[in-house]
Amino acid sequence: MPTYVILMHWTDQGVRAAADSVTRYRQAKAMFEPAGAIFKGIWWTTGPYDLMAVVEAPDEETLSVSLLQLAGTGNIRTEAYRAFTETEAEQLFNKLR
Repeated sequence: MPTYVILMHWTDQGVRAAADSVTRYRQAKAMFEPAGAIFKGIWWTTGPYDLMAVVEAPDEETLSVSLLQLAGTGNIRTEAYRAFTETEAEQLFNKLR
């Protein structure tokens, strides 16, 4: 299943409710699972992003819908990047030969 790195910024609303962030993560995790998207890990970070997650999803459409639902709660804005395993990268780069 494709893997994605999700970088997140809290909105003003999300900052005001930062104390509830772990609970919100658990709710998001439960929201993603019926669609087939699975959180593999999440980290609260310092620096330009407030959170970073690794998510597996069957396809980009599933991930996009899940992230739009999550952003619709008003607490975060997201950026998603497709991540490739070593094997996937090797297969991709072999096509350059």
